[in-house]
Amino acid sequence: MRDAVIVDIVRTASGRGKQGGALSGVHPVDLLAETLRALVVRTGIDPGLVDDVIVGCVSQVGQQSVNVGRHAVLAAGFPESVPATTIDRQCGSSQQAVHFAAQGIAAGAYDVAIACGVESMSRVPMFSNTQGQDYLGAGVAARYPDGLVPQGVSAELIAQRWKFDREALDEYSATSHARAAAAAGAGQFADEIVPVTTGSARHEVDETVRPTTTVEGLAGLRSSFRSDEYVQRFPELEWHITPGNSSPLSDGASAALVVAADVAERLGLRPRARVHATAVCGDDPVLMLMGVVPATRKALDRAGLQLDDIDAYEVNEAFAPVPLAWAREVGADPARLNPRGGAIALGHPLGASGTRLMATLLNHLEQTGGRYGLQTMCEGGGMANATIVERL
Repeated sequence: MRDAVIVDIVRTASGRGKQGGALSGVHPVDLLAETLRALVVRTGIDPGLVDDVIVGCVSQVGQQSVNVGRHAVLAAGFPESVPATTIDRQCGSSQQAVHFAAQGIAAGAYDVAIACGVESMSRVPMFSNTQGQDYLGAGVAARYPDGLVPQGVSAELIAQRWKFDREALDEYSATSHARAAAAAGAGQFADEIVPVTTGSARHEVDETVRPTTTVEGLAGLRSSFRSDEYVQRFPELEWHITPGNSSPLSDGASAALVVAADVAERLGLRPRARVHATAVCGDDPVLMLMGVVPATRKALDRAGLQLDDIDAYEVNEAFAPVPLAWAREVGADPARLNPRGGAIALGHPLGASGTRLMATLLNHLEQTGGRYGLQTMCEGGGMANATIVERL
């Protein structure tokens, strides 16, 4: 099997996912097209060589419907011969796109692929593709007669099971903002962010980072998911999850150029990293968010590595209890966990988050001299992806 290498990877800065957010005036097709064009400009690749564009997007409705990836390819000016497909692995959609691209290269189906993602949560609100729909069917209802729960309730269950109190969650969240603000102030995101022009403004700074965040300030926020229904069902919960220790609604896009190692050499492209190992797994759909633990172990086993071999880990901060519980379960070094902040600060534009995390992880490895990075994402329905990359 051939090695799959990442030649380049870019992202937009995050925008607040609501009306008036910095990217809310940009159609998601055009937002993704910005990152596709950037890959062409930065690498000099002939876009006609791209065998497929694999796009993560969660809310595939409205302006993100009817294969948003294909429209972004056309908007980016790629030849009409370049195909695209849009996939949904929930929050890990564009990380799964990287997996599919790497697997296609390893199998010989692709020489050159782009793995990317987009989500405009200001223009296509979360859950807008489920409104009024019975998307579970009778079989799931029969298997889980007490019913599934929103992700925020799952986060509450994790906080309760791993005994994280409100102060611990808020302290972690304040640290996420502090790390992201420090990284931005030091220019550490400059190599990964593609500026987006909206009207007369140029957006190139993550709008969701709040440098002045404190534990004391977060303590005043109220629980987001407490309701009579769930209080009755889960009387043991203390209801610690708030907007301050959750990822904010966000707009953004990201993209990676993934190429067979031998093809990159022939084309004169300099690889930045090798996709070393990939894994995906399912887990309890009620607890939902802890698939990151078995996915991590599966990826490490496939790579023949120990966690101590990993120089940095990106664990998506959908909710603060997730990376905290992950770190406790696998014995992770807190200093290596989301060292530049995570989604609580940098935003979580669902379909774009997978390649966003990968962009930040790879830049961190390059700027610090690290060799291996691990990325894992919790996903709706009780799933998780894990990826290990090796800096080249």
